[in-house]
Amino acid sequence: MKAAVLNQIPGDLEIEDISVDKPAANEVLLQTTNAGLCHSDLHFMDGSWNLLPVPSVMGHESAGIVQAVGSDVQYVKPGDHVITCLSVFCGHCEFCLTGRPNLCNNNAATSRPDDASPRLFRGDTPVGQFARLGGFAEEMLVHQNALVKIREDMPLDKASLIGCGVTTGMGAAIKTAKVEPGTTVAVIGAGGIGLSAIQGARIAGANRIIAVDITNEKLDTARVCGATDTVNSAEVDDAVAAVMEMTGGGVDYAFEAIGRKETVEQAWSMSRTGGTSVVIGMMPFGQKIEITGYEIFMQEKTLKGSMMGSNAFRVDMPRYIDMYLDGRLKLDEMISHTIALEEINEGYEMMKRGEGARTVINF
Repeated sequence: MKAAVLNQIPGDLEIEDISVDKPAANEVLLQTTNAGLCHSDLHFMDGSWNLLPVPSVMGHESAGIVQAVGSDVQYVKPGDHVITCLSVFCGHCEFCLTGRPNLCNNNAATSRPDDASPRLFRGDTPVGQFARLGGFAEEMLVHQNALVKIREDMPLDKASLIGCGVTTGMGAAIKTAKVEPGTTVAVIGAGGIGLSAIQGARIAGANRIIAVDITNEKLDTARVCGATDTVNSAEVDDAVAAVMEMTGGGVDYAFEAIGRKETVEQAWSMSRTGGTSVVIGMMPFGQKIEITGYEIFMQEKTLKGSMMGSNAFRVDMPRYIDMYLDGRLKLDEMISHTIALEEINEGYEMMKRGEGARTVINF
């Protein structure tokens, strides 16, 4: 099969023919139909997070159709439509059993043993799977706890966005922050995750949603997705001051959807007394942030992280699909480019230039 492989860090992806094994116990083989380009992969490709063995097939925001299943798989069967998710859960650790499967770190339970044959290989060389998925490939071989079965009337190109970006942003608003009706929200970064956070805030009933970005194209899309106000931080002297003036003292909830020290600190400063700031963006490994201590106890402000939207993805993703099919969740508007696998490096160059919201590979 063809796959986009990272062979060195930093480096571009190389389209190669690699082999895929047959499903073992608890494993599912998928035909990949679509995969979204997410900024998280880029962090590993450029070395910001230098924790990935190479060679590895990148990609994690995917949708497809089940081709074959291994023994002990009862959840899906060949022909089922599915979405993959990097929140692969074991089902029996403390996090899974206390309702936080998105924090499961029992990777060994959903990976092949070290002495087993690899899932993917190139000749005699094992090939890794980014996030235990490897979605930039014509086929995916994954543990059954890495996917969710979905209704067949859901378009798979739109469904792929739910595998990461939508679940991360929507969940940050609805599940992590628990945005309340009538409140005021600011979202810094109007890419795929930020647009999803905006939609989560809209669906939760926020009265005012302020999108902050440096490109008017993305801010226009943010308005389509539910932003009531926009701030182009490249056109104002101080984005925080602009939001404070617009709201008369700050927002109830501020979301950072970029992954930079400066924007996390801006989100904190935009939140009002008693407000909550949520970090969604994937910051460079080891990066620290600075906030003013007295605001924590004197103003009861809260800073918290959101890992993949605090998801229980087998419950959440089907609900998001229902929201799309009944018109509440906008996904068509978020897809700015559709490309072939061979164009993947061009897709990431567009991402680096800040063009568009979400690029989707059509296999």
